Amino acid sequence: MEETQFIWMNGRMVKWNDARIHVLTHTLHYGTGVFEGIRCYDTPKGPAIFRLKDHIKRLVDSAHIMQMKLPYSQADYENACRDSVKKNAVRECYIRPLVYYGYGKMGLATTGCVVDSIVAVWPWGSYLGDEGLKNGIRAKISSYSRPTVNSSMTKSKTTGSYANSTLVKMEALNAGYEEALVLDANGFVAEASGENIFIVRSGELITPPATNALEGITRKSIMEIAANEGLRISEQTFTRDQLYIADECFITGTAAELTPVREVDDRMIGEGKVGPATKKLQAKFFDIVHGKDSRYSKWLDFVEK
Repeated sequence: MEETQFIWMNGRMVKWNDARIHVLTHTLHYGTGVFEGIRCYDTPKGPAIFRLKDHIKRLVDSAHIMQMKLPYSQADYENACRDSVKKNAVRECYIRPLVYYGYGKMGLATTGCVVDSIVAVWPWGSYLGDEGLKNGIRAKISSYSRPTVNSSMTKSKTTGSYANSTLVKMEALNAGYEEALVLDANGFVAEASGENIFIVRSGELITPPATNALEGITRKSIMEIAANEGLRISEQTFTRDQLYIADECFITGTAAELTPVREVDDRMIGEGKVGPATKKLQAKFFDIVHGKDSRYSKWLDFVEK
């Protein structure tokens, strides 16, 4: 990790190495925190945070789902993100807001627990590598299933829920793949370890309903871009063998951005290279986040110098 200088912590900037917590912090033991992943991109007008308000709204919603009373408003967290980018003088970075139950109580109950907040920013390149962005990655279907809607809060980015994602990811890496795809309890393709998934079949862009997957902000953006570009798009469940015979496949997320998938379970997807729809949407996405398409300027929150 490339360190920056300051981290926003409970309303003030502290030096990176001074942003510490107690070993008996509640969330450290029980996974009760909520978080976001946001990217800031360099543009001709300076650093711009992609869909900041949407991300912080999801943070607030996650806290509400987890019955966590936030100590700051949505506007406060938005300002903390902007201030963190500005204070650390970075033009492109990953932004991690985290709200968690702090030190003072143990046990499963969160009643009376103190709520702490941080925002950290640091440079972070392509999550799945520049080669993956350019030529696509190899993925496998995980042996682990997506938690069901009654076993976990699938619309909250809760820290503890990502234990499942970690198992999914490490299984794929240990088997020699770059990423894993997860099925839901009914055997339909749900998402990747930390991304949403799209396929292209017969000229139609298809993504699973967000019923049992995170409502990805990048996912939503790609759906809007695709519609504006004249692509047919639908939300449908599909099986792993329907995925195998897709013409194209890609995954989306803040960290992964738009990464093509060229192979699943040792089966080539389409021609085994980045397809035309994927290439078009990827190029458009990167133009938008770098401020090169004024039609989508509403998605960019510019950081004042």
